[in-house]
Amino acid sequence: MARIGFAGLAAVATVLPTVVAAWWSFNRHEVFPVADNAWEVVSEVGTSAADYWCAAGDYAQRVLRVPAAQRIYIWKAIGPSVNRPSRKAVQFSLTPPPGADTSTGYSLSVKRAGDNLARHSAVWYCDQFDVDDIRRRW
Repeated sequence: MARIGFAGLAAVATVLPTVVAAWWSFNRHEVFPVADNAWEVVSEVGTSAADYWCAAGDYAQRVLRVPAAQRIYIWKAIGPSVNRPSRKAVQFSLTPPPGADTSTGYSLSVKRAGDNLARHSAVWYCDQFDVDDIRRRW
């Protein structure tokens, strides 16, 4: 019986650092710092480009406290998460990745490193959620 208790405690201890390290955005997406100047937004079922940008902007506003006009860049386009290996994620930064094309496109996307929005524009996507959508996520 003591072995089962110890094994259970060991399992919780291995998961706990990851759970504690996550910051939850307004739209309930996990956000993890991945470098000094970069963070990762982890997908949920049905995550859209707007969801990723909302979480990235919310993190930049409430955690990093960057000004409204500060550009947020996709550092690494959508792909496997480094913090939740079974899920997809997008990495964002306040600086563009070296050599990336930072010209802005006509559609919202998370498929190209260098795509960028002003922090206030990214946060604007958080306001597009219906209150019922938020309640379902909680």
